[in-house]
Amino acid sequence: MNTWWESVVAKFQMCFITDDRYMLLVKGFGVTIETSLLAVVIGVIIGMIIALFALSNSKALRMIAKIYTDIIRGTPSVTQLMIIYFVIFATVPLPKWIIASIAFGINSGAYVSEIIRGGILSVDKGQTEAGRSLGLSASQTMKDIVIPQAVKNIFPSLCNEFIVLIKETAIVGYVGLMDLQKAGDFIKSATFEAFLPLIATAVIYFTLIKILTILFSRVETNLRKSDIR
Repeated sequence: MNTWWESVVAKFQMCFITDDRYMLLVKGFGVTIETSLLAVVIGVIIGMIIALFALSNSKALRMIAKIYTDIIRGTPSVTQLMIIYFVIFATVPLPKWIIASIAFGINSGAYVSEIIRGGILSVDKGQTEAGRSLGLSASQTMKDIVIPQAVKNIFPSLCNEFIVLIKETAIVGYVGLMDLQKAGDFIKSATFEAFLPLIATAVIYFTLIKILTILFSRVETNLRKSDIR
């Protein structure tokens, strides 16, 4: 028993203590968070625009929305990341994490657009008619009446998309970015020990997702309180 425990302690020290390798995980965690946060902002902005295009009376705008969502949803996110990094932004002097965020934001925007579109369509048409009868324009009705109500309906789906996005960023190692997953892989390669680095990476991801799930659940509960009459 003592021999087994000593072996575990020795492997732990080799993986995380020696040469301050735990800092790789800390820095990788920071990269994962900043990449995901910027990506979700970009995704929501693009998603809102594409959703409005899809609901527009303009055939051209609806076609743009359809082509965009078909292409993004029909190709792997890792392929999109590599095209955007190695082709589109190959000569643009931007930090790697920003380019990765743009790639993930563009990918997420296609899914967010469908979430937003569904949320807008879920709002009773009577709300739109009421807004127009009060003298509001179509854009004012959408901005002041429809979208605020749609947000409550789509909030859980948007939160789920953010969580999925965090896990999807684990592929940024393909463009040489040292995120959380890549940091675990680096420790594994340096120590020839796979179990502890991979378990540590999984635990960190799980803890982060669990905390976010609890926070999102509380926010959703607060949003729903206003529905209780």
